[in-house]
Amino acid sequence: MKQWYEALFENYARKYDGECFVKGTIGECDFIEKETDSDRSQKILDIGCGTGRHSIELTKRGYDVLGIDLSDNMLERARVKAKAADLKIEFQMHDARNLPFENEFDLAIMLCEGGFSLMETDEMNFDILSCATRSLKTKGKLIFTTLNGLFPLYNSVEQFQASASATMDDIATYKDNTFDIMTFRDHNTTTVTNDLGNELVLECNERFYVPSEITWMLRTLGFKQIDIFGAKLGAFSREDKLKTDDFEMLVIAQL
Repeated sequence: MKQWYEALFENYARKYDGECFVKGTIGECDFIEKETDSDRSQKILDIGCGTGRHSIELTKRGYDVLGIDLSDNMLERARVKAKAADLKIEFQMHDARNLPFENEFDLAIMLCEGGFSLMETDEMNFDILSCATRSLKTKGKLIFTTLNGLFPLYNSVEQFQASASATMDDIATYKDNTFDIMTFRDHNTTTVTNDLGNELVLECNERFYVPSEITWMLRTLGFKQIDIFGAKLGAFSREDKLKTDDFEMLVIAQL
């Protein structure tokens, strides 16, 4: 039986490109460039690349990027978009929990929950971080966003997602949110209409993490410097101290 994220992204690439959060690509890539000191010799792994928005923008700027995703449908659209932009980008289908790379990349990115936090167990989420780490060179860097566990302790996830749904012109609707304080997982019913015009009703659950958990996992994996900030759509910044009303957090880790 397919997991909810597999069913969702099976035929959703065009709809995905209409989501509100994809509009932050330029600003997010500006931030990534700052983190690389604009060193275009760096090789970048885009984990959970989706339809290739970060891979394409970074390639336009002169970086060598490999995009990987679990969804063949998303990768197919990424290839079409890259070809239309006259860019040569390699996109490969891989499960982020079991990557074949070792000591190959200067930077790995996982943005907009690119796999991490979507998995059904904590062990699987840790496997993603472990594989990302193994893919990096000795002094490599990992940049990713994930759901901020402080948010649901002070705010309503259901209200936040309802507001987000309204801004996306009903591309997706969420209901029956239940946040479990023992597992830090939000369970909800998500309804979307995919690219084929079929309505999908999916029982979803996503893991929220508190900063201390992220720090502990990354320390365990050998990262020496770990910085966590609030994640603002299209405007990542080291100046944004993480707050309880940040739905996502931005993690920057250096080996």
